[in-house]
Amino acid sequence: MCTFTLAMSGGAVLLLPFSIISNEILLSFPRNYYIQWLNGSLIHGLWNLVSLFSNLCLFVLMPFAYFFLESEGFAGSKKGIKSRVLETFVMLFLLGLLILGIVWVASALIDNDAASMESLYDLWEFYLPYLYSCISLMGGLLLLMCTPVGLSRMFTVMGQLLVKPTILEDLDEQIYCVTLQEEALQRRLNGSTSSHSHSQGSAHRLNKELDIVRDQRSKLERRKKASAWEKNLLYPIVMLILLTGTTISVLLVALNVLYLLVDETAMPKGSTDRGLGNTSLSTFGVVQAVVEIVLMFYLMVSSVVGFYSLRVFEGLTPRKDDTTMTTIIGCCVSILVLSSALPVMSRTLGITRFDLLGDFGRFNWLGNFYIVLSYNLLFAVVTTLCLVRKFTSAIREELLKALGLDKLQLSNSPTDPESGKIAANGHQKTL
Repeated sequence: MCTFTLAMSGGAVLLLPFSIISNEILLSFPRNYYIQWLNGSLIHGLWNLVSLFSNLCLFVLMPFAYFFLESEGFAGSKKGIKSRVLETFVMLFLLGLLILGIVWVASALIDNDAASMESLYDLWEFYLPYLYSCISLMGGLLLLMCTPVGLSRMFTVMGQLLVKPTILEDLDEQIYCVTLQEEALQRRLNGSTSSHSHSQGSAHRLNKELDIVRDQRSKLERRKKASAWEKNLLYPIVMLILLTGTTISVLLVALNVLYLLVDETAMPKGSTDRGLGNTSLSTFGVVQAVVEIVLMFYLMVSSVVGFYSLRVFEGLTPRKDDTTMTTIIGCCVSILVLSSALPVMSRTLGITRFDLLGDFGRFNWLGNFYIVLSYNLLFAVVTTLCLVRKFTSAIREELLKALGLDKLQLSNSPTDPESGKIAANGHQKTL
């Protein structure tokens, strides 16, 4: 079930890129025999299938997996798989009634007319799209929280994965100091084990410190063994690519705000037209389409990074050999919600002009001008503030030190593990 949910997440992420590429291919080769299978009906069918199976995963499969994991069978019944499955179905049925009741009350309060009151009998045509619209709005708000944080956090993550340029650093001296520290910890640990003079908690602490020192030594050795192009070219190029992608995203959102104010066609809307390949939705053709697709993938990766960087969702972070099944289910649901909202966010922010197809274009809140405008403004402002905070952290720390306010620890970022890192030679690294 978790694998199928992740597959649906991948399908939701690939919906817009595949549709944009298909449109450009049909424009370039309108009468090619070998691409006649690529048409509007196929694209619409894919959008509808992804929407259907996303609903199935979100409201049936994942709740079933969670309830089955937590079930033990009803009291007095024979323990076994059958009793657990029965309890799971009962809990799933009660959850479905609860959700449908909440949605019916909410729709009746928002749209107080006879059609809303009688829509309880029209489950397939009204309730599921309305419920998925609410989930999409929640996913859009979650993306609004995670993506700006992830865009600034990506620089730190890539800095940890890549080898930084060694400027005025003596790696041999640092490796020597770390090796001495590792040997000292190893001697203390061996002495405590042989003499039993330390408690079990002290030995555990020494083991933890030894693992940290060994990890630091392995990172220093990797930096030393890295080639010249990896140290001096790869890191700056990757940082420049990240900065360029973030800047283009913010500029596109700013332009979309202007379009929203002067042109009502900039509003995101659904399309029922099954024609594909009639007109190009990219001003610069294939080049702009490729840029839009790259930005969509970049925003998706940034949103996932930002999701796990937020303190609220730290408990869902997967850990090697220490991830419970409940955490895996929570991760799958979170990624599905983020992925399902990505096409809507990309169209709302003006990253692409491709209209939303299928049930993705039936969301009620997409037609609200104030919601769409506020969404664009919040994304641009929050992303800019996160980037400014990221790149001015070193200057802010120096100013606080000069003012004598560094002891208040106002500038320590809990999400940046590199701030305040102590080097192996005892000196603190600063920019």
